[in-house]
Amino acid sequence: MIPDSFKQELLHRVDIVGVIERYVPLKKGGANYLACCPFHTEKTPSFTVSPTKQFYHCFGCGAHGNAISFLIEYQGLGYVEAVRDLAESVGMKMPEFEPRTKKPEGGPDLYEIMERAGNYYREQLKGTPRAIEYLKGRGLTGKIAARFGIGYAPDGWQNLESVFPSYADKALKDVGLVIDPEGGGRRYDRFRDRIIFPILDQRGSVIAFGGRVLGEGEPKYLNSPETPLFEKGRELYGLAQARSAIRAAGRVIVVEGYMDVVALAQHGVEYAVATLGTATSATHVQKLLRQTDEVVFCFDGDAAGRKAAWHALEVSLPHLADNKAMRFLFLPPEHDPDSYVREKGKEAFEKMLETTRPLSEFFVEELMGRVELKTYEGRAQLVHEAKPLLKQISARTLQRQLIQMIAATGYLDQGHAAQLTEELTHTRLAARPSGLDRGAQAPELRLVRNLLQCLISNPALARELSAELLDQGSLEARALVAVTEFCRENPEVEGNIVVDHFQGTEFRNLLESGQAALLDTKLETEHMEVDFRGALERLRDKRRKQRFEALRVKQDRSPEEETEMLRLLRERNQVPASPSNNAIISGSRSTP
Repeated sequence: MIPDSFKQELLHRVDIVGVIERYVPLKKGGANYLACCPFHTEKTPSFTVSPTKQFYHCFGCGAHGNAISFLIEYQGLGYVEAVRDLAESVGMKMPEFEPRTKKPEGGPDLYEIMERAGNYYREQLKGTPRAIEYLKGRGLTGKIAARFGIGYAPDGWQNLESVFPSYADKALKDVGLVIDPEGGGRRYDRFRDRIIFPILDQRGSVIAFGGRVLGEGEPKYLNSPETPLFEKGRELYGLAQARSAIRAAGRVIVVEGYMDVVALAQHGVEYAVATLGTATSATHVQKLLRQTDEVVFCFDGDAAGRKAAWHALEVSLPHLADNKAMRFLFLPPEHDPDSYVREKGKEAFEKMLETTRPLSEFFVEELMGRVELKTYEGRAQLVHEAKPLLKQISARTLQRQLIQMIAATGYLDQGHAAQLTEELTHTRLAARPSGLDRGAQAPELRLVRNLLQCLISNPALARELSAELLDQGSLEARALVAVTEFCRENPEVEGNIVVDHFQGTEFRNLLESGQAALLDTKLETEHMEVDFRGALERLRDKRRKQRFEALRVKQDRSPEEETEMLRLLRERNQVPASPSNNAIISGSRSTP
């Protein structure tokens, strides 16, 4: 984990306006900068960047964050990658305890080794007519081959011996370029007589290779193994090359093979990526949703294709959002994306995209196809299978609509439909106060939100707040307690790090909206302190009133409680401190 102190120093050194302007043109608008949001389509700018507070917020889609989160969302980088990118831009060294995957202690740079191998494979392609003819036969031009860095690994067992000074170097095995036989013997190249497809990370560095046989042979495709640089379930082939086209198109197509991606790009469909010989993972889905609002999974229309599609749907459920769309395209049985676009062209392929099926339709149809809806048992089974899947859906509006669709099309009566919703709604409804309770809580919630916003602006104020003042029955109060504890444990922390620290928690949206409200706040620090202390005193007074009322109605008060009531009265300045107070308190006692 990267220390908060390092991130705070990093965010001090980088200018968020400069970081965002590398990718999005900004215009000055008062104290802030404005742009059309890069994370959703809009005509009127609602994306605001604050140079003084060093965060951005979109009032249209809610996108929010600092310079680190912008690179994560816009570039699709992982957290460590985004921090490293910013750190390198300002000459900061990453913390020493970070896993040294790029350059092991005393060893070579693994990225440099992969880059050297990639250059060798590209050079070999240029001098191998057989490989060139194979690619031409697949409809590829030299331009598209260069764009994807396609190369060729010659036949033979130790060709890389001429590329690296020490063929015995352990690092060559660490990155998957060579294989050491289990029973001993001489090591040999992993890739031999194959077309080579370099796999790039989000920063454009080579981290692995995929190799395809030119003729007959098994395996048809061979990937690099898992290495310190490469984890199959996290990477997508072609994403580095497709990123700008994905943003322009407003969608990404997910296919299954290298040649599918390359062939689509050759014909002008440049917004496709591929999984790397593995099923779609939750990390793939999260990475893609950072890039665009629409993800189209493209599979063969056979049983295997539908099975792969259903798996993609399942891993997507926890990451759905009501402003995002997941769709599915099933090609005719005789085609994959490569063959379809080569035979019919870009226009026909994009026409096929108009027939994509939304996740909701595929979800309902697939579940209903598994049961016999004409029987009570079949309908019960439908409820049984649907419920755990529905519970995973993070997009609440979509979740409700899917419940309605299943109930309407699955011949479910009111009782069956209720079974679908009871577990999904019971916890949320139980946690919500009634209408009257919400009305009574509203003034206190406003106080808590005010205190929370002040803490985000000036975390040092946390030392003045006691958790005992807070009724933790609300999300706001729980967030305030958590933020207070974090700020006390980290007395030098700043607001941007506070919000960043609680990413991935239930408090994320609340803290982001609280920070966004600061965009319209022009209060100086001392004025914010006055606001904080005023809200704190109002909360204290509310607690004094509640405690006094609880004691007032109590039947058998102890002498200590009588004294406490006197103190509460004095603190509230309701009556002067005098012996006659005892009579007032006694007279307030309720009668049975």
